[in-house]
Amino acid sequence: MNDPYIQNLFAERIGGKNYGKSTAIYKFEKIKRAKTAARELHPDIPLIDMGVGEPDEMAFPEVIETLQREAAKPENRGYADNGGSAFRIAAAEYMNTVFGVTGIDAETEVIHSIGSKTALSLIPACFINPGDIALTTTPGYPVFGTHTQYYGGETYSLPLEKKNNFLPDLKNIPEATLKRAKVLLLNYPNNPTGASANHDFFVEVVAFAKKHDLIVVQDAAYAALVFDSAPPLSILQVPGGKEVAVELHSLSKSYNMTGWRIGFVVGNPLIVKAYGDVKDNSDSGQFLAIQKAAVTALKNPSITQSIAAKYSRRFDFLVNALKKSDFDVSKPEGSFFLYTQAPTAAVEKSTDERTQFADAESFSEWLILEQLISTVPWDDSGSYVRFSVTFEASDEEAEKSVIDQIESRLGRYRFIF
Repeated sequence: MNDPYIQNLFAERIGGKNYGKSTAIYKFEKIKRAKTAARELHPDIPLIDMGVGEPDEMAFPEVIETLQREAAKPENRGYADNGGSAFRIAAAEYMNTVFGVTGIDAETEVIHSIGSKTALSLIPACFINPGDIALTTTPGYPVFGTHTQYYGGETYSLPLEKKNNFLPDLKNIPEATLKRAKVLLLNYPNNPTGASANHDFFVEVVAFAKKHDLIVVQDAAYAALVFDSAPPLSILQVPGGKEVAVELHSLSKSYNMTGWRIGFVVGNPLIVKAYGDVKDNSDSGQFLAIQKAAVTALKNPSITQSIAAKYSRRFDFLVNALKKSDFDVSKPEGSFFLYTQAPTAAVEKSTDERTQFADAESFSEWLILEQLISTVPWDDSGSYVRFSVTFEASDEEAEKSVIDQIESRLGRYRFIF
């Protein structure tokens, strides 16, 4: 039984005296509950999970074998602190090999992270004072904004809209906001929209950052997962990029290593140093055996190319199926997410029975409960749903079978947009 006084001690940043009393249900908890209900209502129909935000396969054998071997070595058992030099060197070489970014100093311009999420949570501690502003995109991954607010800062949301190719409009930010802004957070290829930036946009970003004395944090978790000969893009390719920016790279999505929690921060040496100082007071580093396994991965970018080819194939299948049901979709250039406008109604062809949808969340709930297709809704900047091609399927034939099921289930309806 909780002592009553504890309720009065919680920090305001997590709700203060009202912590734990909210009855609001987090979006992903709603999805989890809807999936459970759908399986109970239709136990004989397989649920197709297109909402998963992580790879469906294991890390590649050579990476696992390196971990097994290195985990048995006594020299790897201790604290890693801010990382081993082998990983830093491999990361610098990876930036050259994959992105053509040359001249990265492995000692001063690279540092490992325990996944991108941890880096996003720590960087605000380097820059945000009460009253400062971080420019973030919406919809988007909330961790950086949450920690900005923890430090007494504010976020200013830049909507990602189709009319702008899901890139933020940097030209219409109020001058009063820019005077208090310190950080611009980007994420391309983007979660959830699947949109990719281009070289011209990053040129604009670098000039914008210099003009307004901003640092840029580019979350590049999906940067190497690109399709159809699209070149991997880094903001550090842009002249002056390293003067204002750091990139967060992660092996989670590009190497099927989500649970391994390994990535790196690369770019401006002063930002990297500040991150390292905060990190040094926050964790004791990722297990050296994992870092050395990650070296094996980074030295084999063909692994990512193989993973990207699988996702590219799945996108081809999915886009074709959704177009048959009148969804306005096109294949993204990268990531494993397909972001599409939610319909306002579904009309069953055989009966003309109409189901109305107030927003993306109600459409997504209908998809789960009635069609046993799980997606993630986003009502932040318009009503959209996100399909992920990380659904479980053992081979190409199994992939086709999953998509055929989606086409069959949706094919019974006319969708109104």
